[in-house]
Amino acid sequence: MSHTLGVRQAQKQKTRQALLDAALELLEGQSLSSLGLREVTRAVGVAPTAFYRHFRSTADLGVALVEEALGSLHPMIRTTVSTTGDSDRRIERAVELIAGHVTAYPSHVRFLARERHGGVQPVREAIREQLARFAEEVRTELAKDPESAGWSDEDLLMLAGLYVDQMLITASLFLEAQEAEAPEEERRRITQVASRQLRLITVGRDHWLD
Repeated sequence: MSHTLGVRQAQKQKTRQALLDAALELLEGQSLSSLGLREVTRAVGVAPTAFYRHFRSTADLGVALVEEALGSLHPMIRTTVSTTGDSDRRIERAVELIAGHVTAYPSHVRFLARERHGGVQPVREAIREQLARFAEEVRTELAKDPESAGWSDEDLLMLAGLYVDQMLITASLFLEAQEAEAPEEERRRITQVASRQLRLITVGRDHWLD
C-alpha cells in the first residue's frame, strides 16, 4: 500500500511540475492575467479538471511560480552580499552572479519582471512578500559586516532594499540584452553601468554615518 501511495504521490508531483513548466513557457509571450487554464492543461495533455487537483486558480499557479522563481535566488543573494573580499571584488562578483542567473533562468526572470507590477494581485503580493524576505536576509548578512557598526536595523533594512532592487533592475537589463542586436556589446555595457550603480550605493554606505 505504501509503495502504491508513493507512486501516486510521485506522479502527482510530476504532473504539478509539468503544469508549472507549461505555464512558464506559455508566459514567454503573454501576461498571467491573460493565461487560461485550458491552455496550460492542453500543453501538458491532461483534462482541465486535473488542474484543480494542484491549483485553485491560475493566480494560485502564479504564486507557485513566484516561489519557484525566487527560491533559486536565495543562494545567489547570500553570496552577493558576502563580506569576503574588498568592495570592488564583491561588486564584480555580484554582477557576474546576476548575469549568470539570467542566463540560467531567463523565463523565471522574465516572469518576475512582468508580474511584479502586473494585474494579478495575489501574484504581486507574493512577489512583494518574497522580496521583503530577501531584504531581511540581506540585512542579516550586512549586519555581520564590520562596516555596519553603528547602523540601526532600520537603516540596514533600507540599504538591503536598495541592493535587492538594484539586483532586480540589473537582472531585467541583462534579460533585455539577450534580445539586443549586439547582445555581447550590450551585456558589457550593462555590466559597466551596473557596477557603477552598485559602487554608488557602496559610496553612500561608506559615508552614511558621517
